[in-house]
Amino acid sequence: MEYEDIYVAGIGRHLPDAIETADAQAQGLCARKDVWRTGIEAVCVAEEAPPDMAADAARKAMADAGADPSDIDLILHASVHYQGHDLWAAASYVQREAVGNACPAVEVNQQSNGGMAAIELAAAFLASRPAGRRALVSTGDRFALPGFDRWRTDPGTICGDGGTAMVLSRGRAPRDAVRLRSAVCVSDPDLERLGRGARPFADAPLEAARPIDAETPREQAVSELGFAEVLRRLQDGQARAVEGALSEAGVKQAEVDWFVLPHLGLPKMNVQFFEPLGIERERTTWDWGRRIGHLGAGDQIAGLGELVASGRLAPGQRCLLAGVGAGFTYSAALVERTRDAAG
Repeated sequence: MEYEDIYVAGIGRHLPDAIETADAQAQGLCARKDVWRTGIEAVCVAEEAPPDMAADAARKAMADAGADPSDIDLILHASVHYQGHDLWAAASYVQREAVGNACPAVEVNQQSNGGMAAIELAAAFLASRPAGRRALVSTGDRFALPGFDRWRTDPGTICGDGGTAMVLSRGRAPRDAVRLRSAVCVSDPDLERLGRGARPFADAPLEAARPIDAETPREQAVSELGFAEVLRRLQDGQARAVEGALSEAGVKQAEVDWFVLPHLGLPKMNVQFFEPLGIERERTTWDWGRRIGHLGAGDQIAGLGELVASGRLAPGQRCLLAGVGAGFTYSAALVERTRDAAG
C-alpha cells in the first residue's frame, strides 16, 4: 500500500553486549563449522528477558518521537522465540511497562518477518485514523538454551538477542522525518512445510527436539519439493515484495540509496538477497548487522535505526527494508528521509 502521510516518528533499540564468534569457539559454545561460512563476527547476548528488552526499546522510541501515552492508538509486538511465560501476552507487558495506556495491544507471530508485518499493519491502521495519531511496534527475542541454540538451531543463521521499537505517526511530518512511502507483504503458504517437515503435530512445545532443530524439517521438505523449486520460490517471493513496494512508491531500484536486510549468514544473503535482487552489499547495513546477529523479528527496525542515528540516511535519500519469515511471508517497505529534515 502507498502512504501519503505516515512517518517513522521514533526508533528505539536495546542491544546488549556482543560476544565475538572467535571467543564463542574458544569457550566451546560453537564449532568452527557452525560459524565460519556465515561471515558473522559477533552476536549480542542478553541476560534480560525479551519483553524487558522490547519495553526498553519502546520507551526509547517513545522519547525519540516525543510521544505521550495518550498519542498511541495501537501496540503491536512481534517475536520469534519464547517470551518467558506460558499462556501470557507479551504485548500487554510492553504496553504496561513502556506506555501505560489502554489501547489495543496485539502480538504478531510471523517469525522473522514479524516486525515488518507489524509495520505494515500499523501503517494501514493509522491510515484509517485521524491525523495526529500514532502506533507503536516492538520486537524482542533472546535465543537461549535449553530451547534454542543460537549457534546451531538454524544452520547458516546465528541469532542475536535484543529489543527494537518504532513509533509510526500520521499527519504532519515530525522533525527529522522519515516518511513511509509504501509497504507490501506477500505469502507462499506452500513453503510452510519448511518449518514442519514430515513430523506429526506435537502436544507440547519442544517435544520434537530440545533445543529446537530447524534443519531436519527443512531438509525433509526440500527433499519432497526439490532444492531448485524451493530456491526459486524463495527468490520469487522476495522479488515480488520488493517490486511491489517500489512500484507502489513510484521508485526504481536504482533510485534507492540504502537497503536494510536481515542479518543472516553470508551464503543465505547471497542466494536470497544480494545476487537475485542485484543489491550491492556496500549499500546495505549487513556489515553492521554481522556484529549484531539475527534479531528475530527486529533486524529491519534496528538497521533503519542505525542508518538514522549514524547520519548515513541523508535528507532526500531512500531506503528499502526487506524481510522474510517462515510461513513463508516476504515483506518490503520503502522509506524516505524528507529533504527539509533537520540534521
